[in-house]
Amino acid sequence: MKRSIRQVLWVVALGFTSAASAQTTYSTTQVPADAGTVTPIGRWLIQDSAKAQETGAAISAAGYVTKEWYPVTGRATVMAGLLENGVFKNDVFYSDNLRAVQVPEASGNLFVVPWWYRTEFTLAKAPAGRHTFVRTNGMIASADLWVNGHLIADHSKVAGAYPVRDFDVTKWVHAGTNVLAMRVQPGDPRMSLSIGWVDWNPTPPDNNMGPWRGVDIVQSGPVVLSDPLVSSDVSLPDLAHASLAVKVTAKNLDTVAHEVTIQGSAADVALQQEVRLAPGQTQVITFTPKTTPGLALDRPRIWWPIGMGEHPLYAMALTATVDGAASDRTSTNFGIRSVTSHLTKDGYRQFVINGLPLLIRGAGWAPDMFLRDDPARMEAEFGYVANLGLNTIRSEGKLENQRFYDLADQHGIMILAGWECCDKWESAAKTGGEPWSAADETVAQESMASEARLLRNHPSVIGFFIGSDNAPPPHIAKMYADTLAAADWTLPIISAAVDQGTAETGPSGMKMAGPYDWIPPSYWYADKLGGAFGFDSEVSAGATIPRMEDLARMLSPQEQEALWKYPQARQYHASADWSTFAVLTPFDDALAHRYGAPKNLADYVAKAQLDNYDNVRAQFEAFNARMSAQKPSTGVIYWMLNNAWPSLHWHLYDYYMNPAGAYYGAKKANEPLHIQYAYDTRDVVLVNHTREAARGLRAHVRVRNLDGSVRFEKDLADIGIEGNHAQAVMTVPAIRGLSTTYFVELDLAGSDGKAVSRNVYWLSTREDTLDWAKSNWYLTPLTQYADLTALQTLPAATIEVHATTRREGNDDVTTVTLSVPKSSKAPAVQQHVAIRRGARGDLALPIRWTDNEVTLWPGQSVELTARYASQGAAAVVEVSGWNVPAQSVPASGKQALVSQGSDH
Repeated sequence: MKRSIRQVLWVVALGFTSAASAQTTYSTTQVPADAGTVTPIGRWLIQDSAKAQETGAAISAAGYVTKEWYPVTGRATVMAGLLENGVFKNDVFYSDNLRAVQVPEASGNLFVVPWWYRTEFTLAKAPAGRHTFVRTNGMIASADLWVNGHLIADHSKVAGAYPVRDFDVTKWVHAGTNVLAMRVQPGDPRMSLSIGWVDWNPTPPDNNMGPWRGVDIVQSGPVVLSDPLVSSDVSLPDLAHASLAVKVTAKNLDTVAHEVTIQGSAADVALQQEVRLAPGQTQVITFTPKTTPGLALDRPRIWWPIGMGEHPLYAMALTATVDGAASDRTSTNFGIRSVTSHLTKDGYRQFVINGLPLLIRGAGWAPDMFLRDDPARMEAEFGYVANLGLNTIRSEGKLENQRFYDLADQHGIMILAGWECCDKWESAAKTGGEPWSAADETVAQESMASEARLLRNHPSVIGFFIGSDNAPPPHIAKMYADTLAAADWTLPIISAAVDQGTAETGPSGMKMAGPYDWIPPSYWYADKLGGAFGFDSEVSAGATIPRMEDLARMLSPQEQEALWKYPQARQYHASADWSTFAVLTPFDDALAHRYGAPKNLADYVAKAQLDNYDNVRAQFEAFNARMSAQKPSTGVIYWMLNNAWPSLHWHLYDYYMNPAGAYYGAKKANEPLHIQYAYDTRDVVLVNHTREAARGLRAHVRVRNLDGSVRFEKDLADIGIEGNHAQAVMTVPAIRGLSTTYFVELDLAGSDGKAVSRNVYWLSTREDTLDWAKSNWYLTPLTQYADLTALQTLPAATIEVHATTRREGNDDVTTVTLSVPKSSKAPAVQQHVAIRRGARGDLALPIRWTDNEVTLWPGQSVELTARYASQGAAAVVEVSGWNVPAQSVPASGKQALVSQGSDH
């Protein structure tokens, strides 16, 4: 088939490679013969409908020639599939390469026409009564579904990113090879209930069109089981007993009645019921302690959030048997825990887990921009969340699949899920917004029902936001609440992430007061706007600058120069549109005023790491400090956890998963047992995020001038702090004779003398002064900046490094001891330690350190440990810092490293 003019322009303009010219081959999905199986489609072939112009009947027929079609994975969106096939010669994440793909004139409107997805699956010869279903797990934006030449459902029936739908295709399939084809319609998040991106990153060129959560082939006998649910009622406060209720829905697909045995177990308790189902009848089967006394558990294993206890999971599995043969099976894991919430006297929501109120410390989740499925990466990201000491992830839309919630359950990470802002999901809630059609409301209701069924068994899930930047209008709010109630939802339903309520849910108990752009660390201790009180649903100081090696991967040389030299320059990787965040001017101005005008890119990045560490630490620490206050802080969601693509904004770790200043500032603040300094009161505060009281602690407080001389010092002995609590233990007095830039050094040790927490602050005698009267939704300007420029005068520090590596399972574990000899002329400020695979190898990423970005004075040392996947190459430890130029040492033996100068 000859290429059209449009396709030739597409190849020339975007530098595409062509698909294979011969018939494309791929593996056929083999469906097991057993009833009760769910088999994901593993591979598709996809093609633009302007090129594949045949009918659905022809494309879904056996023998159709798939010449020049692209083989893709089972959950690939169109854009993800093209990336899989190397269609773009240039990295679409580098510089503004993506712009060429986004422009319809260049791409020939490639993504505004439907795309075909085609696959083959093989069925064994089925016994009588066997049923085969095609299950769609969400479609962006919609699709016509064909099997073996027959239209099963048109795009009005397969619409929406979240509804899970089963289509019985039994009469259209046969033993042997079958063909499934979908004509996927283009998406637009402003027009359909799909997925949008706002200002997080550029809009994907294809608007994420495709079966992003995959498609399954499901087989059952005449009776099918669905919607397994295990709920628990836990005795409080002793947690000594729990009553389980088990539910499952059974449906008779046959034209005759059946006697059915429902049998299995939950938490190792045997379950069995006999039921008679009339033709077509659906019945909810319930097991409770009244029917099954064993479901009244004594001394249950309780699921706790990370840092407060273990996260044990139980299993439930049920089989429906008809005439002695298994007809269907279903199973789920679940946890036993109690979740409630209430409003404080100040009107803010506070979550209570297993009877204990706790501070929600979380961040906002972003999937990959093209919704690519990467199980190893997702697992690594949960490893980062745990390493950061966070206890919660908020999903504002971009809701994930089963694996995400399984990982959250296993790691003890709480999930606050909900719908997103700023597109079709909220258009009906906005004044003057486009009202929803009846079809939209149907998709929304089906979306809510599907998400409720997915989420309700996961102990990690603690609530659902039915609105984000706006609460839903009354009839939509009622629909959501009714749908959740019908799904036996017992968790808090939150009207919005802003201070709005609905009749069904009451007040939200949330604030969304900003900022989203740069403010100083002291901001977080204020009693205004985004300060540390109540529950702040999304907030941060904006720009987060990756390390040098990542900037080189994402920015052109010209963009790198503009980053440090031109504060007013628009950065495509700050915001791809002309939004407020397209420039980093507030951040850049603050950096120049507080740390000194950058001399070059390396200097800019070094100063940015100091700022990001300091600011992110302060945000979490301020909320820590107020968790036990009269006007308590109850939750903070850092905006955001991660990025959907390489970005200069809003992340605790960047797209390349290379931890930098922001990461280690958050990690420091969220230590389980932590010592910190309050910017507003000069208090030294202890924070205990565990459930256990700590006794016999010892604290050491020093205030140092820039030259290292100690201007104030105090030891505190035999300190105690209750679990889940924060308290001040002393106030640092006003001190005369401080250098313009000075340090506060805090050390906390256990009763055994072992180090528990260490924290170092660089502060200024000149305060940051906020102009609150001129605040807006994204920042508060300043009338005066702190002066930290004296940090540039620090002489180069001398350091010593000792590093060893050992193998543990599939991981390498490297232990690094950093020391500053007494002869050093200066402290070693913010030492960053990285590991390379060989002397010139790649960075070992992802990596989890016990601590990093550490400051040491002459005569001090610290031991750090890193864990990362073993790949055989010899580890090389790389150390750099504010006044410690980059140096390397093999991860074995000892080597003294003497700095040769400072860039500052």
